[in-house]
Amino acid sequence: MNVLFFEYSIILLFLIFATFISILIFLLSYFLIFQKANQEKVSAYECGFNPFDDARATFDVRFYLIAILFLIFDLEISFLFPWSIVLGNLSYFGFWNMLIFLIILTVGFVYEWCKGALEWE
Repeated sequence: MNVLFFEYSIILLFLIFATFISILIFLLSYFLIFQKANQEKVSAYECGFNPFDDARATFDVRFYLIAILFLIFDLEISFLFPWSIVLGNLSYFGFWNMLIFLIILTVGFVYEWCKGALEWE
């Protein structure tokens, strides 16, 4: 039990030290830097241009579909990478289970493609 506490206490000390250094750097940068707000610094900035429309404008639903596609394929990669690492040690059940998962994702992608969700007008 004592050895386990010692191993985790090193991590705790590292986290305390990192937190202290982060707070110290933040406070030093806040107090040592000359701060003077002018019109350019406090104005809204949007991709190098002045904002020309209301920020509460509705977006096309295709933006959300692309975002959902991104999340789905990001999730796929987060499952696919560990699976590829342990592929040599997996049984047939693990292999076919992941293959079914990939087929389901591919069918969903083809469905969205056929519905035209990926085409811009």
